[in-house]
Amino acid sequence: MTAVAAGTFSVVTSEMLPVGLLTPISASLDVSEGTAGLTLTVTGLIGALSAPLITAAVGRTDRRVVLCSLMALLAAANVLAAWSPDFAVMMVARVLIGVAVGGVWSLAGGLGVRLVPATSTGPATSMIFGGIAIASVVGVPAGAYAGELAGWRAAFLATGGLAAAALVTAAMAVSLPPLPADEPVALGGVMRLLGKPQVTTGLAVVTLLVTGHFAAYTYVRPLLEEVSGVRASLIGTLLLVYGIAGVAGNFLAGARVGRSVRGPLLVISTTLAASVLMMPVLGLSVAGACLVLVLWGLAYGGVSVSSQTWLALAAPEAREGATALLVGVFNGAIALGAFAGGRVADGLATRSVLWSAGVLALGALVATGLGSVPPPAAATTDPAE
Repeated sequence: MTAVAAGTFSVVTSEMLPVGLLTPISASLDVSEGTAGLTLTVTGLIGALSAPLITAAVGRTDRRVVLCSLMALLAAANVLAAWSPDFAVMMVARVLIGVAVGGVWSLAGGLGVRLVPATSTGPATSMIFGGIAIASVVGVPAGAYAGELAGWRAAFLATGGLAAAALVTAAMAVSLPPLPADEPVALGGVMRLLGKPQVTTGLAVVTLLVTGHFAAYTYVRPLLEEVSGVRASLIGTLLLVYGIAGVAGNFLAGARVGRSVRGPLLVISTTLAASVLMMPVLGLSVAGACLVLVLWGLAYGGVSVSSQTWLALAAPEAREGATALLVGVFNGAIALGAFAGGRVADGLATRSVLWSAGVLALGALVATGLGSVPPPAAATTDPAE
């Protein structure tokens, strides 16, 4: 389980790394901050496309072999990003990272049920997705610190790159048992899950929450600099605060979603909307920005485990296919949020992205409250039992 969690940590760290480095990347590669945000958009878009395609393409291939291969690709892509002499090469590197993100995340998300007894699948899934939350603690802030000390290229190389991915690859190869697919996951079967109202409601909530979050969070560094007057040397510290709150949110949500998936997502949507909408009011100082980031992190930290649990309960007979759909939608929403936020930031003002994020989070609140929700775990029958 630890190796799989480390894998999700590595891919999400690599995907999110530009968040803490947006300003120096834009200056170094001579593009606007909105254009630099495309480094996140393209990775999310490719991750969205590759998740269901890779899941279908690998057939019965041992998941351990596939995961190790994807981690090696992640290492090479981060080295390319660190070397990139211009924005075009950077975008190629980010495309390759997107392939690794989509593949690793979609396959890893469904492994909890296969690596532990049925009674422990909830905590196991929370641990796997804890790698995502912990990436925001160590990955993004460490990237910001490394960028401040040694430049953004060193941050790509050291934080999201070769060393971490190689170590995780070795850990997976040694510690994971053989993991052949129970049955091939056909692309058509994955798409047919969209006909289930509980699945489509869950995906709609994820789309609204994640798009809104990344419309603002992609530009959190310029927001902190412009709205709160935070010095560059403090950016990493504030992102660390956000990340710690995110880890707490992940495990708080993980403890609740087994009893009800609607309740935690109602709280998440409300808190996320309140935090981003109040930033122009409360976040006018470093202390105020810290408070906003704590609330923001607590809210968003629970999104991954809550949405994964929702989809697992909505389609217990097709967990891997449901996870592939979730990862595709999740990464598509990352891409859409980063792209939309960039257009708003360049066309209006950076702080305008906060209003966009708040409106979308309120939309998620409505969808969660009115949509079709799967029954709690106790009311479902695990096909493995």
